[in-house]
Amino acid sequence: MAHWLVKEEPAHYSFADLQRDGRATWTGVRNFQARNHLRAMRKGDRVLYYHTGDEKAAVGECLVARPAFPDPSAKEGDWVAVELRPSQPLPRPVTLAEAKADPVLRDSVLVKAARLSVQPLTEAQYQRFLALARKK
Repeated sequence: MAHWLVKEEPAHYSFADLQRDGRATWTGVRNFQARNHLRAMRKGDRVLYYHTGDEKAAVGECLVARPAFPDPSAKEGDWVAVELRPSQPLPRPVTLAEAKADPVLRDSVLVKAARLSVQPLTEAQYQRFLALARKK
């Protein structure tokens, strides 16, 4: 099982929206590196949902419900989408500032290549996000 982080502007589609809908097709990725990460996702992989914009924080967990398939929103090109299913909100958001200050997370793609919308996480990084989310 692999671990991932996906980023979205909460005003566009928040984690609460994903919870309400029960599933979402993750479309519109138009970056080659992010597309390759989508292609690598497998059913059951664990995913952190990250709010961009003013929040800049990981806020929830979800699972890959359907691995990569042709992106229905793409008018041309070799773009893919995945389907995500919400798991649970994090007990508290884990901010980008916390990730930058954390010795386990400071080498994560989130910190090193912050603009990438789909990112891999190591098992240790994923677990560290969860541990930080449980801290008060």
